[in-house]
Amino acid sequence: MTSPVFERLTALSEPIRVRLLRVLAREELAVGELARVLQTSQPTVSRHLKQLDEGGWVLRRKAGTASYFHLAYQELDPEARMLWDLVHAQVELESNDPASQYAEDLRRLDGVVAARASDSEELFRRLGGRWDGVRKELFGEGYVLPALLALLPPGQVIADLGCGTGAMLPLLSPVAARVYGIDREAAMLEVAEERARDLPNVTLRRGLLDALPLESGSVDLALCELVLHHVRELPPVFAEVARALAPGGRWVILDMVEHDREEYRDTMGHQHLGFSEAATAGLAAGAGLTVRAWRVLAPDPAAQGPALFVAVLVKDEGRGTLARQ
Repeated sequence: MTSPVFERLTALSEPIRVRLLRVLAREELAVGELARVLQTSQPTVSRHLKQLDEGGWVLRRKAGTASYFHLAYQELDPEARMLWDLVHAQVELESNDPASQYAEDLRRLDGVVAARASDSEELFRRLGGRWDGVRKELFGEGYVLPALLALLPPGQVIADLGCGTGAMLPLLSPVAARVYGIDREAAMLEVAEERARDLPNVTLRRGLLDALPLESGSVDLALCELVLHHVRELPPVFAEVARALAPGGRWVILDMVEHDREEYRDTMGHQHLGFSEAATAGLAAGAGLTVRAWRVLAPDPAAQGPALFVAVLVKDEGRGTLARQ
């Protein structure tokens, strides 16, 4: 039985396999790309890749009918990794000679990568199902909501009703002329004040939803996120928000869809077990508002609570007067 050390030495005894591993340590490549880099035939590349694959030196990723390979450095056992490090270090020294085959490999690799990057169709085909993960790794996910908020008309006065700790305030500030954060809890507003410290167009006020510290007709857009189910008497809240909205102003409500989790009344102090579209429309009509949209959101796979809906209520253009602060 062949010793593992001799199997590893055999894998790295062929110069073309060392060249393959060296370029695959730098870039994930397809067989055709490897053939262009090493200036050899695809069958030759495939034959050596098969040996490296069987020995655990490379990882293969399928993308449609194509296969892409890269060095399985993290997956190598410590002895194989140590051996590769020794071989790789020696090869890097030899590549300092511009006339060496190793230096030529890197020049051709740069050309192959440059040609691939210029072809967006090839780029997305290569990344395939990994694209979402690559984008998240590069840019995170925090840009989505700010990008959407940028669609708001300029010069808006926005009120975050029940703003809590003010998580939305830094997102609303760049796209609004003035932002009001209103909450009844002093402890919440203390945290919100820290978030809004460097936001000159944000004003925080303590107040109740049925007695808003806002002038009539002063708000273009009101937001209410997961707040209304905590409020016992809703008609006065709807009437008060309608009073604060300018003609044509909108109120965006995010809350739970009607559900049967009775335990939420005791464990979380919920006054309402979510809302139906009909209930929302009835409350809106009683305050002189119109439901322009009511949509159940796609559930988050990691969420354990009831489904959520988003509703957009609009104040009729003919109601009230605009009186800005």
